[in-house]
Formats: sequence, structure tokens, C-alpha cells
Amino acid sequence: MTTPLELIVLDMAGTTVLDDGVVEQAFARAAARTGVAERMPWSEALDYVRASMGQSKIDVFTHLSGGDRAAAEQATAAFEGAYAEIVDEQGVSEIPGAAAAIQGLKDAGLKVVLTTGFAPVTRDVLLAGLGWNGLVDLALSPVDAGRGRPAPDLVLTALLRTGTTSVQAVAVAGDTASDVDSGRRAGAGFVAGVLSGAHDADALLAAGADAVLADVTGLRAALAERDLLRLVATD
Repeated sequence: MTTPLELIVLDMAGTTVLDDGVVEQAFARAAARTGVAERMPWSEALDYVRASMGQSKIDVFTHLSGGDRAAAEQATAAFEGAYAEIVDEQGVSEIPGAAAAIQGLKDAGLKVVLTTGFAPVTRDVLLAGLGWNGLVDLALSPVDAGRGRPAPDLVLTALLRTGTTSVQAVAVAGDTASDVDSGRRAGAGFVAGVLSGAHDADALLAAGADAVLADVTGLRAALAERDLLRLVATD
């Protein structure tokens, strides 16, 4: 028997928030300002940044710094500052149709939680810039949960904070292999990859996605097709 969903956990940058290269730009500025990636060629560092999209930024910089946690913390702070600068310079936009898609999920009786590898200060800048503070039930960063992706902590914290009754009643969607891996490790009932961000269909499927969608606007229909909404109360 299929468990009806109660909670949708959605990634931010690349899934609901348009990235357009901002994360990479912020990493580049942080690396230039702190020298954190000087132990390897920049092309190698950038390849790692791309492969690890979705993960906690402190974990990414810890790798780039060769395990130097103090240097990683300095670089993470520089990254968050650089990201805020770029958002201030360029503004912030949603993935087209994302807000309407989130509202549609909520109209179907679901709770919606946003998760991110960003620190709370950057997360909150994005939410304020989009005017989404009243749109979602909760937004979580790694510091709120314990560990960042691909660990299951963000998904499980969302479940606990919203009072969701079962991991099988949770759906997860994101644009990176780490998003998908996190959902799988948490035991989510449905995990979708989306092609609006960092990783392609092959990477998302290899990570264990149940489905790969063009973007988040197709999520409600995908859930309905699988009868995952059929017992959810609607107003």
C-alpha cells in the first residue's frame, strides 16, 4: 500500500531558486580572497565544487583546504559574504514557476520545507529577496540539523520539526546527486531529481532518484500520477 505524502522537502539553489552560476562565482571569490584552494589547480577545485553541489559549504571547503578546518571556516565565511554581494549586485530570482508550484503543493494539504547547504544568513537573504518567508513552513541549513547533505539530517529534521508521521510520508526533490542521496538515506517515500540546476539526469538517476523532472513545476503532477496525494486532505 502506498503511503500518502504529508511533507515535501525541496532544495533551494538550482531547485527552487535560480542559481545561474552564482554559487560558482561565490566559490571563486572566496578562493581568491582566502587562498583555500591553492593546493590544487583551480580547474580541479572547480570540478570538485561542481560535483559536490548541494553539500554543506564548510565540508566542501574542508576538502579544498586539505582538511584544515580553520581555513575552511574562513573560506566559508568569505563564500557567504561573496554570495550576498552577488545577490545584491544581480538580485535573486525563483526558478520560473517555483512559488506557484510550492503553493500548489500546500493547497494539496502538504507541508513544504526548504533545505540548503548555505548558512542561515545567506538562506535568509534569499528568502527575503524572494518574499518567501510566508510561503514555506520552514527553511533549514546544516547548522539546524547537525550535518549537511548527503547525510539524511536535513530531511529528518524537517520531518521532526513538522510532526510528519513517517519517513515514507516525505518526498524530496533537488537538482544534485547529494539532494537525491540525502533523501534516499533518510528513507523518503519518493525522491525526485530536477534538471534546473547542477547535475544531469544520469547523475541524478545514479544517486537513486525515483524520477527526473524538468523542474519543480512538474512535481505535483508526478506525485499525483503515483497516487501519492490521493489520501491527503485538501481545503
